[in-house]
Amino acid sequence: MNTQYLVASLVYSLLGIVILLICFVIVEKLTPENLWKEIVEKQNSALAIMAAGFMIAVAMIISSAIHG
Repeated sequence: MNTQYLVASLVYSLLGIVILLICFVIVEKLTPENLWKEIVEKQNSALAIMAAGFMIAVAMIISSAIHG
């Protein structure tokens, strides 16, 4: 097994996770309410579904950009 491909996969995976977290923080700053507080403390399932959809969409965009 070629370790170059393994290292490249790990680097791209970490890069994708970092970009995803940065995007979530940006959305958190743009929304009027604290998303994490609404989801965890107030059990707002609609907001949790919206956040999950956002993360899936951004993850798909990142994976397409990385893999070409």
